Amino acid sequence: MRRPGRYDAESFLTDDDCDPLSGLINLFDAAMVFAVALMVAFVIQSRMTEFLTAEDVTYVKNAGKPDMEIIVKKNNKVSRFKSEKTTGSGRGERVGIAYRLESGEIIYVPEGKNGE
Repeated sequence: MRRPGRYDAESFLTDDDCDPLSGLINLFDAAMVFAVALMVAFVIQSRMTEFLTAEDVTYVKNAGKPDMEIIVKKNNKVSRFKSEKTTGSGRGERVGIAYRLESGEIIYVPEGKNGE
């Protein structure tokens, strides 16, 4: 007579081994890790890591082109401003001078009243 449960395959199985969804959960975990890695790679590649810090940042995208966009992060709030692709018209007054440096930076120098 055989002793029950000594070498039966069923005695080695646990509840986890019988659950068909346990493999799917591991697949979901792997997909989540992959998605987070893709997001981190995108942020690093787009050179926008400043948005992950607590500092205030202004980022100009496509500077000087009709589709220019300005992205501003101030007090942990991100605002986007898009160009309207039109030039200004009408009357106005001169308020300052802008200079482009050799490095490509543009510096705005405000003037006092009456062009002083």
